Amino acid sequence: MEKINRISLFSLLAALAVVHSFALAQNPTKKASVKPSGKPSATVTKSPGQVVYEQNCLTCHQANGSGVPNLNPPLRGTDWVLGDKTRLINVVLKGLQGQEVEGDAYDNAMPAHDFLTDTQIADVLTYIRSSFGNKADAITTDEVKATRAQK
Repeated sequence: MEKINRISLFSLLAALAVVHSFALAQNPTKKASVKPSGKPSATVTKSPGQVVYEQNCLTCHQANGSGVPNLNPPLRGTDWVLGDKTRLINVVLKGLQGQEVEGDAYDNAMPAHDFLTDTQIADVLTYIRSSFGNKADAITTDEVKATRAQK
């Protein structure tokens, strides 16, 4: 029964990812806001890293970086995000499975996202390291390039 519930939850999350990706494809970098009068105001531009996050990471790690208990680890306040840059870059390039994060086990495997460009990886990891209450140095395209070359 528990396995069926996990499969159902995973299927639901995958379906939500597809719907969310379709919505982002319509206009991925701008979000209109509405004034109290009901009329649209100026648009808010998202950073390139936020766009990559919303397209590739949000479904599993959530809009606030909290993750999903027992399935997908949080991205806020963990040594995996705030610590060694090379290790974090390798998580994106190679994926991750069966690794404890901050003493908790997470069952979902993170697939490799090595299809992203070096710039996209640098942008999304910089976004993650500076969002959700995190305050860590940026990751550069050169750091990603060097780590990918070691793969």
